[in-house]
Amino acid sequence: MARTVFRTVRKLRRAVPRPFLKWAGGKGQLLPELLAQVETAEPFARYHEPFVGGGALFFELARLKRLGRARAHLSDGNSSLIETYSGLQQHVDEVIELLRAHKDQHAEEYYYQVRQMPPDTLAERAARIIYLNRTCYNGLYRENSKGQFNVPFGRYKNPLICDEPNLRACAEVLKKAEVETRHFETVLDRAKPDDFVYFDPPYHPVSKTASFTAYAKGGFGEDAQRQLASVFAELAKKGVKVLLSNSDTDFVRSLYSGRGFTIQKVLANRSVNSRADRRGPVQEVLVRNF
Repeated sequence: MARTVFRTVRKLRRAVPRPFLKWAGGKGQLLPELLAQVETAEPFARYHEPFVGGGALFFELARLKRLGRARAHLSDGNSSLIETYSGLQQHVDEVIELLRAHKDQHAEEYYYQVRQMPPDTLAERAARIIYLNRTCYNGLYRENSKGQFNVPFGRYKNPLICDEPNLRACAEVLKKAEVETRHFETVLDRAKPDDFVYFDPPYHPVSKTASFTAYAKGGFGEDAQRQLASVFAELAKKGVKVLLSNSDTDFVRSLYSGRGFTIQKVLANRSVNSRADRRGPVQEVLVRNF
């Protein structure tokens, strides 16, 4: 069974479109489980992903043509991330040209020059984030308290800076989606009965040393997790089909237990920890109301 799942994940990673950003907590490992959940929820009128991150589930649903005519609404509170999606969506040719230029000049000193000076145009900002993401340490996206990308240089021999076929495939499916910078709570204003919402928030830390919620300025603490659980419940009352992934902690379970929701354990490999000996399979949960 394990070998079958491994082969399935490898096949999904090779297919296009697939996430063009490396994203800590990305859902490539959980795609088989997530696709099974989506199948249970089908059909749905519209697809919403308020924490789009790397967009693994969206791109896989698009590749499999599982969205059908359903309009996709992709959003995130991280404006730099959404600018990257929008830049690729609207200016794919220019983004690819800029990434080729980054590739030609790639070196440690050049990396820090690019990191230090955000450009002006949307295409330039998108290419900058893709370049930094593909060449930074551990493929990590992290912002400081001022909202500035602050990950150090990654020492890769031959980083894939410009994956043109995948970038073009991603741009094509993004043309059929609305991409916006939004707080996750605003999904309450948009989602209607029979829509499908997938929440993939920054995970609640399983320990004090495993905490990583700095995907955007301000972090994502327990108050935000409580607010998210409230939004989940409100959507469920409206007849919206809702799926959420998070870490398997007592705190997360307390937010969703006893409310008629299904909580399912799953395993995924995670590599956010700076120590390689502490990376590996971790237990997570999928919560759904359907």
